[in-house]
Amino acid sequence: MVKENEKKEKEQKESEGVSVKKDGDFSEWYQQVVMKAELADYSSIKGFMVIRPRAYHIWQSIQEYFNTRLRKLGVRNAYFPLLIPESFFKKEARHATGFSPEVAWIANRGEESGERLAIRPTSETIMYDSYSKWIRSWRDLPFKINQWANVVRWETKATRLFIRTREFLWQEGHCVYSSEEECDRETLTYLEEYKELCRELLALPVFKGVKSDRQHR
Repeated sequence: MVKENEKKEKEQKESEGVSVKKDGDFSEWYQQVVMKAELADYSSIKGFMVIRPRAYHIWQSIQEYFNTRLRKLGVRNAYFPLLIPESFFKKEARHATGFSPEVAWIANRGEESGERLAIRPTSETIMYDSYSKWIRSWRDLPFKINQWANVVRWETKATRLFIRTREFLWQEGHCVYSSEEECDRETLTYLEEYKELCRELLALPVFKGVKSDRQHR
């Protein structure tokens, strides 16, 4: 009888509005807002989440908005493989070290190449492999490519819906320029576009700044 009452109380709370105050238990408040708004749900796979239609509609709106902006800047969309050979990471030791703890490897599926395959934590290495074949001279520059994709980073800390999950959707632009000055100028242009997206589309305040040395590491 006690367990049945507890179950009924739990079901009643779940059917009601947010049951905690934001300044009382922010973590629980945030989770309830996301769940009750039907934006996302926890997956049966630990650390992963299900993006529900309402939240996915927001993501599609972001894509539509940003694709329009990118086209005006001469950036084209492409898509690169989800799996990345281990040797690609090893080409850049610093890059490999930075992602090493978070990389999810495909077990026993490197028979053809004789090496392990990683599930994409980021796409630089596999994109630049193609770039090395496509870019033959300065005449091919600037070369501007954007990708909408999912990535997997095997987070070991406590996961939170949208904030920290092992798989998430994202956008990554990888462009090549003929000079450092042009690269710096274009980078600031894209940062301004991100700011406008957050402010105009998502109604989020933005504070621009420069990463510290610690954040770069």
